[in-house]
Amino acid sequence: MIGQGSTGNVIAALASFFIPGLGQLLQGRPIMALIQFCLAAALWIVLMGWIIHLWSILDAALWKPEAR
Repeated sequence: MIGQGSTGNVIAALASFFIPGLGQLLQGRPIMALIQFCLAAALWIVLMGWIIHLWSILDAALWKPEAR
């Protein structure tokens, strides 16, 4: 994956659309994936999970890997 706007980021954003954190997991960021999944699950109980869900989608779409 090259960075923002790449095909990999689009696929990751689509994955996060269905399951928060799945896109981050596809990008190789398991800690962020776990954080977003757990926060979304906890907040959906009080009907506020959509906030984390949107954050997960945007984070996957806009993520840029660190330059090497």
